[in-house]
Amino acid sequence: MSNGLSYSLQDFIPFTVDIYFRLLERMGENYWPLQLLMLVQGLMTCLLAWKHRARLASLLVAPAWGFVAYAFFMQLYAELKWAGGYIACLFFTQTVLLLLMAGTQIGVDKRHRPGDSALGIVIVLAGLIGIPFIGPLTGGSWFQAEVFGIHPDPTAVTTLGLSVILFRGWSLWLIAVIPALWLLYSGLTLWALGAMPAAMVILVLLGTALMGLVWKSFGYSLVTQEPNP
Repeated sequence: MSNGLSYSLQDFIPFTVDIYFRLLERMGENYWPLQLLMLVQGLMTCLLAWKHRARLASLLVAPAWGFVAYAFFMQLYAELKWAGGYIACLFFTQTVLLLLMAGTQIGVDKRHRPGDSALGIVIVLAGLIGIPFIGPLTGGSWFQAEVFGIHPDPTAVTTLGLSVILFRGWSLWLIAVIPALWLLYSGLTLWALGAMPAAMVILVLLGTALMGLVWKSFGYSLVTQEPNP
């Protein structure tokens, strides 16, 4: 008689790696050449973040989350897994959070910290430029290239990098929690499916971003700590 310990993560994934990569490819085919526009938008967001224009950067990123929620999760991913609709709700929630931050600027970090900014830019560029090459370099077609604003992984990675640059305190984690949870889920899913190069890239980027978030939170707490009388 089998028990719960006999199950693996792959037992809870109702599709194969080929089906998942075909899903990514369908997304690329359906919306070409929107990828080019989203790349330009992502690079503009990166430049705005470097200049600490948090409101404009958040306004540019927010629609990308909404588009991925609808076009990727509700239209395609939900065909493979029942949780697609629930994940779409999380992505829509991220859209709302970014719009709120753009409107209120609560928790915006107005200081320019070279270390945080440099790490954030590296993570952003990994999402914008690095991740799209995973598919083609591992034998897939160029339509499998995952692009910011079209596919969830680069959108989440880019947003984590922006959060390291632009936000502080509790707002930093509020903006980062949904992207981080998705990347953990995505990385473990790819690992279970045997797509090791893609899984390693996603999990390494997630770990790097989390270290940056923790470091920034620790540094911010030291700056705001009042001296003892």
